[in-house]
Amino acid sequence: MRTTRFVDQASILAEAGRGGKGCRSFYQDRWTRHAIPDGGDGGRGGHVLVRANPQLTTLLDFQAKRHFRAGHGGNASSKKQHGAQGTDCRINVPLGTLLWDADTGELIQELLKPGDEMLIARGGAGGVGNASKERSRSTSSWAPSRDIRLLEPGKLDGAAGERRRLRLELKLLADVGIVGLPNAGKSTLIAQISQARPKIAPFPFTTIHPVLGAVTLPSKNSVVAVDVPGLIEGAHRGKGLGLEFLRHIERTTLLVHLIDMAGADGRDPVEDYETLNRELKLYDPAVAAKRQILAANKMDEPAAAKNLARFKKKIKGTVLPISAKTGEGVPKLLKKIGEVIARLEEPKQSRDPSFPRKRESDPRFSEDDIGI
Repeated sequence: MRTTRFVDQASILAEAGRGGKGCRSFYQDRWTRHAIPDGGDGGRGGHVLVRANPQLTTLLDFQAKRHFRAGHGGNASSKKQHGAQGTDCRINVPLGTLLWDADTGELIQELLKPGDEMLIARGGAGGVGNASKERSRSTSSWAPSRDIRLLEPGKLDGAAGERRRLRLELKLLADVGIVGLPNAGKSTLIAQISQARPKIAPFPFTTIHPVLGAVTLPSKNSVVAVDVPGLIEGAHRGKGLGLEFLRHIERTTLLVHLIDMAGADGRDPVEDYETLNRELKLYDPAVAAKRQILAANKMDEPAAAKNLARFKKKIKGTVLPISAKTGEGVPKLLKKIGEVIARLEEPKQSRDPSFPRKRESDPRFSEDDIGI
């Protein structure tokens, strides 16, 4: 089965269209005493807009095409015929895309709802023809010689459109984030509770990109869960894969912290729990402060029961024993997710309402040359 490559960062160049040229023309027949200006105005250049499209889930398309141009405005002609307006260029991006100005580092906008649209490069104004009212007011006589002299070429030429370099950053919109160390069983769990079919194998970093799945709760409500690659110690310094994709749990309502209670590869469940929470806090305290549901996975393994008893003595809070492989305890986990989501406010929008804002230096956001 062919899968779509997941890409969550891209750089593009948006170039709006130039305005069309205005026309300098005069009309005179045998019945008119003075020539009449009849040159039309040039058409406006096309704008470049970015629109949120719910059918997209990745920024992969921007790896092949990075330069987006709107159409130029049409040139005017005599008989007061104005130039055509340039064709607008609309760039479709997934829901949850952040638009950054690559030159200033400012956050322009977040596109969170289907159909959200943002004008990012304005088309140039068309040139002004000599038949316009603006020209007529500036001309004291209808005489062609005076009109030609007062109509400077700069007003005939259309203005250039805006040119803007942008960085696109995708943060998936999900209600539940499934986090844990490698081999904790996250992919098995999301395959158990949704129609998602991630790769499952008994070795670390089987999941190399986030996986989304729609989950139907016992209350018949539906939520979206995201499984991110496993975290390891030192992830906040860029070690492993998890740091690269942790942005995708920033908008979630709650986290399901999946713990390998069988202690595979000689790991200690208590240390795993403390390691992951430490890495989340070092990454972003706001993410670490999210409500967590602790799920003790792999309870079908022989050593799990003993480890669970020790874990409950060390860690405060409710722990739900489950087996993502067999489905044991999973219905209780889904019921708990539904109860918590019903009580918590859904923070789909993580931005500060004061826009734009400066983007701080972030080693996770690597420079990517546009190449044009």
